[in-house]
Amino acid sequence: MRAANYLIPILVIAIVGVLSSIFIVDEREKALVLRFGQIKQERYEPGIGFKLPILDEVVRFEDRILSLETDTIEVTPADDRRLVVDAFVLYRIDDIVQFRQALGADGERQAAIQLDDILNGQIRAVLGSDGVTSNTILSPERSALMEDIRQRVDSRAEALGLSVVDVRLRQTNLPEQNFDATLQRMIAEREREATDERARGREAAQRVTALADRTYEEILSEARRDARIIEGEADAERNRIFAEAYNQDPEFFEFYRSLAAYELSLKGENSTMVMSPDSEFFNYLKSDQGSRSVEGD
Repeated sequence: MRAANYLIPILVIAIVGVLSSIFIVDEREKALVLRFGQIKQERYEPGIGFKLPILDEVVRFEDRILSLETDTIEVTPADDRRLVVDAFVLYRIDDIVQFRQALGADGERQAAIQLDDILNGQIRAVLGSDGVTSNTILSPERSALMEDIRQRVDSRAEALGLSVVDVRLRQTNLPEQNFDATLQRMIAEREREATDERARGREAAQRVTALADRTYEEILSEARRDARIIEGEADAERNRIFAEAYNQDPEFFEFYRSLAAYELSLKGENSTMVMSPDSEFFNYLKSDQGSRSVEGD
């Protein structure tokens, strides 16, 4: 009975000691075993671990992806249009030894503070760099800017034992006090661009009109030249035909031309002519010479 009284406390102490030397790491955690502040074990995989009771302390860290939302900040892109921006970052604790050594016992809170400072600084650096305008930030190129920010933040967060998974810009707006001024400036810029486009259009129209006028004059000049050539050739052919006809029978040719002149002069309603009686115009009407000549032929 006396032995049993001693055995029970010993068994209880042994069970407590065994239980206190066992710890469990689940799939959502990573863990460090510390002894007097010194790291003795690193547990990255889930499962059962062992430690010295009382002497060792188990410090657990989140193995899940963590998120952090930043406060709104103002950035000034290359076109000097100030924007109000906020973002969120997804990160995880990658190296728990580095994380513990860099941030101490209050690691998660310190990580959020330092990561917020890093993120804000890199947002200002990327969005305020040369070539990045407010239109770029609001365009599909925004994805490339966010990836640039993520890489920059990740390279700096590595010293804290953190791995940055993603960075997203959420709000990207104009400050209220600058909205009207920016809107008016945008309107003025668009009007200036429209004026420039109209001026370029008028200049192009003048070039086209000048080219058309020059082409028209060239075509018209060539047409007139060709017409004069054709008219000259026709006159020459007519004169040649007249000359041949005249040489075949000069008297008949004179008679024919006189009849044509009579017909032309007596056309119309007015058939009265006033001229000298001895005018040669009516020679063929006063003389039978022409008729005899014709009869003789």
